[in-house]
Formats: sequence, C-alpha cells, structure tokens
Amino acid sequence: MGFLNKDRAVSATTRSRGQAAEDQALIHLRAAGLTLVERNYRTAGRGGGEIDLIMRESDGTLVFVEVRSRAHSTHGGAGASIGFAKQRRIIFAARCYLMRLSVPPACRFDAVLVEDGRVQWLRAAFDASGA
Repeated sequence: MGFLNKDRAVSATTRSRGQAAEDQALIHLRAAGLTLVERNYRTAGRGGGEIDLIMRESDGTLVFVEVRSRAHSTHGGAGASIGFAKQRRIIFAARCYLMRLSVPPACRFDAVLVEDGRVQWLRAAFDASGA
C-alpha cells in the first residue's frame, strides 16, 4: 500500500507546482494591466472543462487564460501540452461562462507558459473556430 502514498505525494507536488505557476501568471498579467475576474472556473460534469484564469483587459475584452508549466522546455515544452482536446474543453467552459452574461463581451483565449523560471504570455494562443 505504500505506492498509494507515493501517488498522493506526486499529485500534491504537481498541484502545488500548478498553483505556483498560476500565481506567477496572475502577477504577470496584473502587471500588464489586466484585472482578475475569476480563478479556476469549472463546469459541471465529466465532459466539462476548467479555465485557470479569467481576466479583463482595460478595453473590456474578456480573456480566458490557460496556464501551463514545465520544469524544462524538453518534450515540446509547456505550449505543446495545449492540444486540440484541451482547447476544446477550455472553449466549452468559456461558452458555459459566457452564457451566464446578459451581453457577452469580446473575448479571446490566451496562454501563459511558465518554463525554466520564465513567464511567456501568448495572446490569442488559439480560437474557438475549430471547436
């Protein structure tokens, strides 16, 4: 049964690294003038998705942000981990979020990549046209 404790430790470590990357991304985006609307928005159900950060630009644009981190840029790096299936889940979650609003604003999908201690912000990293 010792292997169960190992899995929990790995999961906790992965979760804490992800949380730290989100914290770094939030600091970076706030410094660029964006304001936080919501953090870790989740949709219900198995097929749902999660949006790490929902931010607002000064012009009112709603920005759905996926934060990805990797200790090293090997194996394609953090950006390569945002595949089509992941994009589809984020777009689904964004649509659910937007349905709550009486007048949906302009919006876009950004990614913040945290690799080797550096933060890279990719504006309009993907769009909803393919999903």
